Amino acid sequence: METEGKTSHPSAFNLESGSIKNGDQILEEVPTSAHAIGNDSWQQVSLMLVTSFNCGWILSFSNLMLVPLGWAFTSSKVRDSSDTETSWGIYLEINLVFSETALRLQYYIIITGVVYCIFAFVVPNMSAMRVWVGASTFLTFGFIGVLLAVSAKDGNSNRHRNYEVRGSTVGKVFNALGAVSAMIVSNNSGMVPEIQSTLQKPVVRNMRIALCTQYTVGLMVYYGVSIYGYWLYGSDVPDYLPMALSGPKWAKILINLAVFLQNVISQHMFFQPVHEALDTKFLKVDESTYSRRNITRRFLLRVLVFTGNTLVTAAIPFMGDFMNLLGSFTLVTLTFIFPSMIYIKVKGKTARTEMKAWHWTLIIVFSILAVATTISAVRLIINNVRNYELFANQ
Repeated sequence: METEGKTSHPSAFNLESGSIKNGDQILEEVPTSAHAIGNDSWQQVSLMLVTSFNCGWILSFSNLMLVPLGWAFTSSKVRDSSDTETSWGIYLEINLVFSETALRLQYYIIITGVVYCIFAFVVPNMSAMRVWVGASTFLTFGFIGVLLAVSAKDGNSNRHRNYEVRGSTVGKVFNALGAVSAMIVSNNSGMVPEIQSTLQKPVVRNMRIALCTQYTVGLMVYYGVSIYGYWLYGSDVPDYLPMALSGPKWAKILINLAVFLQNVISQHMFFQPVHEALDTKFLKVDESTYSRRNITRRFLLRVLVFTGNTLVTAAIPFMGDFMNLLGSFTLVTLTFIFPSMIYIKVKGKTARTEMKAWHWTLIIVFSILAVATTISAVRLIINNVRNYELFANQ
């Protein structure tokens, strides 16, 4: 098996033919890829899942999820897939902590994009993240621990919390639908097949262990911080939870620094499908990952990807709204409607009546939800287009 240009198993991995060979005998057909396949332990993948989904974005969930939905939806989870949220939160904190004349938001987004690009170039694929996953784990539980310790004082002093869902009736409905769209985006990821392809055998068993770790340890942190922030500050919880802390300045600096560094490491995982597709298409897969030609091509590819990403994020401060739109009209359909349609197509003649009724119910209900959430997402984008301009510093 070839991993980062080195042979780690007696059977060499033939990237061009997409097969594992032992001499002239083909042992197994595998997908052609410029990235390492079948090389990672379940422990590495488990930590990668836990830290990647519990990145700095969880500090915005209290506002993004519970403010528009209230306590009734505390079992839901939301992840805004735009880099703007974290950059914006850290920008506000720097503004509050250091200076009254901070740099524009776009400068911090550019700095973030440059750092992301450098890390993605230095660490070419998921299998190369071994030591970095350990650092990400330390940073994750570090900033969460400091946040919980410092905010405990606010919990003791804040006795008058307001949990009312604010706004007009129409506004509440559309805001709730927007939150639902964001939840659907967060619960759908192309990462599971990508991660599973890097796991050592037995792949299915190891993937189940990794997923169980995420859905136990990971979700305790994921839900815990979201609910704790909303319980602590109620409907007044800010977009970025550390902004509400009344604790010492050093704690805010430490939290923001840890969040930034952890995001650089953890979010590398979510870029992997893009990097893998581009690397497989444009790199020389018959050469080492670190050959001169592949290093040059990988550098150009990373610069191209992050230049485009940074430009769009800097130009459109409400980029997260487009993720809601994506979740509403595509992911609702693919997640809830499409599987039921396949079931009816394949087993419609032999399935029991109650099963057919169940799947038709899913199709109808989630078709209505898809239409409603799409309208909500479009409405939010239109409102923000009226209130913002390109490259707005807010």
